[in-house]
Amino acid sequence: MARLSLDNYHAPVACEKCGGPVIFMGVGEYKCDRCSHVMYDDYGIVRNYVETHRGATVVEISAVTGIPQSQIQQMLKDERLEITESSRVFMKCEGCGKEIRTGRFCLTCEKLAAAANAKKRAEAEREAHKKNISGYGSEPPNKGEDGAIRFRREH
Repeated sequence: MARLSLDNYHAPVACEKCGGPVIFMGVGEYKCDRCSHVMYDDYGIVRNYVETHRGATVVEISAVTGIPQSQIQQMLKDERLEITESSRVFMKCEGCGKEIRTGRFCLTCEKLAAAANAKKRAEAEREAHKKNISGYGSEPPNKGEDGAIRFRREH
């Protein structure tokens, strides 16, 4: 599943009161540069609800805020939200199935995935380096140059 961009979080681009430009203040909050009206994107709405209703479920948050459950679950996978320690509901690690509170992988699988990605990057860099090497033996000789004399001195 693709990560959410700011467009998917429905970030305001203009003030809903005066139409003025908005400034991103952080954690999903936007403030109008003209009239100082404060607005929130979807993440800000969910975050504010969770701060005042600790332990709320995805279903409850979705019902109250109107933000789709799939988007809230993606926020959990993107590590923008975290399930409380006291919760009886957890997410599953996509690698081994272990219960986790945020992200996509448990710590063990995350380390394994990072090591595998580092190995792939190093291998790709080696292959790219091989393609850029030139010199003796790296390129076939030009046609007609198989040991023939290329230059003669005319005395």
